[in-house]
Amino acid sequence: MKMNRWRAACVALLLACASAAAHADHYPVTVRSCNRDVTFTHAPARAVSNDVNLTEMMLALGLRTRMAGYTGISGWKTADPALQAALLGLPELARRYPSLETLAAAHADLYVAGWNYGMRVGGPITPQTLARFNIATYELTESCSHVMPRPAASLDDVYNDLRNLGAIFDVDARAQALIASMQSSVAEVSRVLNTRPHTPPRVFVYDSGEDKPFTAGALAMPTALIRAAGGRNVMDDVAQSWTHVSWESVVARDPLVIVIVDYGAVTAAQKEAFLLGLPALANVAAIREKRFIVVPYDAATPGVRNAKAVETLAHGLHSEAFSSHIDAAQRGTP
Repeated sequence: MKMNRWRAACVALLLACASAAAHADHYPVTVRSCNRDVTFTHAPARAVSNDVNLTEMMLALGLRTRMAGYTGISGWKTADPALQAALLGLPELARRYPSLETLAAAHADLYVAGWNYGMRVGGPITPQTLARFNIATYELTESCSHVMPRPAASLDDVYNDLRNLGAIFDVDARAQALIASMQSSVAEVSRVLNTRPHTPPRVFVYDSGEDKPFTAGALAMPTALIRAAGGRNVMDDVAQSWTHVSWESVVARDPLVIVIVDYGAVTAAQKEAFLLGLPALANVAAIREKRFIVVPYDAATPGVRNAKAVETLAHGLHSEAFSSHIDAAQRGTP
């Protein structure tokens, strides 16, 4: 019995050493963050994520134990009950954007954020200012349009972020599994859409704003989500990310459907009521037909809920095709 225990202990020690060696061999690792190369000699131990979408990426990759905290969620009221439960016990270091002092006091070794997702061009928090405190920065790929030329937003932006975080923290297998699951869901939507010829419906994204609407241009993730769902963002010729436009431009493009981004103190129902009561939009097709699709903030911004957003949008834009698909599935026919 003692010999068996001794052998078991030896086997466990060998496995632990092999695992440690495998992890050591992973580093150093270098990833591309916007227009910078960032090198890590070991996995960060006190990362801080900003905003709900980036925080959900960290949690989905099983990295909660590698986090010193998070920022920028309660200030915009973007967390749902499931996320609040998942974050229980992990400190929110700032309700909105953190300060340099806040991140330094938390002994952060990595800030996972983006431009206009925790950092602003010319603001106090940038990769350069954080470097002085020995805090590395990983920038959300979609947000790189604020600091460098980029093509239109794509779901590949999200997959790139997941792959890079997987490399940074040595959880590549988890990242690849998550990417594969998202790709499978999006591919199924595409398969259903391909069973029926269709003209992509014209879609307008309404985030907020009364005097001028705040919406998604070509460089913001909703454009990619709408495209994957078989629609077309009417603002896809606006070479900006999230931006203000005029109500006149919305009227001129006459969207058939309006996507409402749901978050914050103003509810989706209140946003819909405002749009329905706006005289300038009275003759817009989406308003006349009362065609709205509600998408939560964390599904409309780059993150792990993007595949679900594509499904939601596709069902709303092509309800007949997906109703037929569901009926066929229930009958057991392809």
